[in-house]
Amino acid sequence: MAVKPVRGYRADHSGVDVIESLSIQHVPFAERHGKLWKQGPFWFQGNFQPFTLSLGFIGPGLGLSVGWTVLAGALGLLVGTFFMAFHASQGPQLGLPQMIQSRGQFGYRGVIVPLAATLFTFVGFNVVDTIIIGNGLQSVFGWDATAVGIGITVIAVVLAVYGHDWLHRAFQVLFWCSAPCWLVLSAGILTGQVAGAPDTGAAGAGAAGAGGFTMVAFMVQFTAVAGYNISYAPYVSDYSRYLPRETPTSRIIASVFAGAAGSPMWLIPIGAWMASTLRVNDPLAGIRAAGDQVVTGLGAVLTLLSVLALVATMGLNAYSGMLTVLTGADSVRPFRPGRRARIVTISGLAVVWCAVGLGVSADFSTALGNALLLMLYLLIPWTAVNLVDYFFVRRGRYAITHLFRPDGIYGTWAWRGLVAYAVGLVLMVPFMVVGPFTGPVAKALGGIDVAFVVGLAVSGVLYYVLTRASDLATEEQAVAASERELASPQPAHTDGSPTPAAPPAEPGGLAAATDSLPAVDR
Repeated sequence: MAVKPVRGYRADHSGVDVIESLSIQHVPFAERHGKLWKQGPFWFQGNFQPFTLSLGFIGPGLGLSVGWTVLAGALGLLVGTFFMAFHASQGPQLGLPQMIQSRGQFGYRGVIVPLAATLFTFVGFNVVDTIIIGNGLQSVFGWDATAVGIGITVIAVVLAVYGHDWLHRAFQVLFWCSAPCWLVLSAGILTGQVAGAPDTGAAGAGAAGAGGFTMVAFMVQFTAVAGYNISYAPYVSDYSRYLPRETPTSRIIASVFAGAAGSPMWLIPIGAWMASTLRVNDPLAGIRAAGDQVVTGLGAVLTLLSVLALVATMGLNAYSGMLTVLTGADSVRPFRPGRRARIVTISGLAVVWCAVGLGVSADFSTALGNALLLMLYLLIPWTAVNLVDYFFVRRGRYAITHLFRPDGIYGTWAWRGLVAYAVGLVLMVPFMVVGPFTGPVAKALGGIDVAFVVGLAVSGVLYYVLTRASDLATEEQAVAASERELASPQPAHTDGSPTPAAPPAEPGGLAAATDSLPAVDR
């Protein structure tokens, strides 16, 4: 089978510029400059922020004791981070953003289905973050919530525009600044230097041991924490795609798992303790109150560091949201996005999340939390299909150039992936508990939500069964041709303008295939 190569996956110039030039394109092998050891601290810091702390508030709010809350959170982290970490291995191997790779399971245009869920999640998290920071800093320091919301949006946009390397740098700096302060606070809590809030009296001081156990509350805490890290799955490889291709799979999975699970294992127990002992419902207020009891001024410092960590995470959401939008746009009409497309897209997303975050009340966060839970339901079948395809069906072998072709071997609408996704989603509904809706099976279980287990199992197994008849031997020819084309040199001009393509690997290939594609968008 003669395979016609295509341009569009190529980088147009080096990624060493101050502002990243790549977006949805394949990262050339010569530009792989990431370090494996940085992945652990990066994802540790990604979860080392107030949103994670607030997860510990869930159990006590439902009457669960601190001990049971910590156990449910730990189990949820093990499950959710397990799936998240395995996605990280796709970055070095393929050098692609996560959702571009998903075209291999859903098709060139079929990927729009999971793209819709991921985009809502990215924007939704930034809306919640804007509410948390705005209301928190207003409560702690009396700062104007609107000014704060606009300010943090600008910072997040700048980080996202500068791109991959700057996000990594920001997280490294915040990690080394934050960790010592949290160690001091943790030591103060363990040694009894932090007591209940003055208005809670003795009851507040002894509340840490209050609460009990209900299976419903335990499962709500478990599901929320598991879903928290699973929600990273659609973009975890966005931040590992610059690593060298020979990066060991087991080591990157272990590094990402340790980092992403480590900080929540630390913060969720503190959050549960704060909710029970300090009786706070605002994570920033809890940080300020606890920190100042340990060392005068520590609370203010930790509050500001926590806000900066959350703003940096908003930058991650903006960056991956941009990749999602550009992937969707390219799925409708192929083009080669450059800096201009990146900046315009990030700015547009910022306007949306900032306007929504500033335009709603704090009570809206509960409703939005339910909406995010619904998005988690939408992501569960996707992660099952994606991981089964990568590890058990195609075993990491993809024709990368064909992921950028509407007429490529993966098709426009890949029915196997779409059917497995849809069936898994439909069968999850009876098990769901979201807002006022409780599915019939969940109701029979006393309100316990196990929908994500059903979604993972059904979609994963069904996709594997449907792909047993796939002609992977023929596909391997396209993979081999794609690898040859990726390995062919294509130097870039220093000004970022496109260069002539390398000689085609096969007759009628690269030059002919690229004539119809639009020029690079700058």
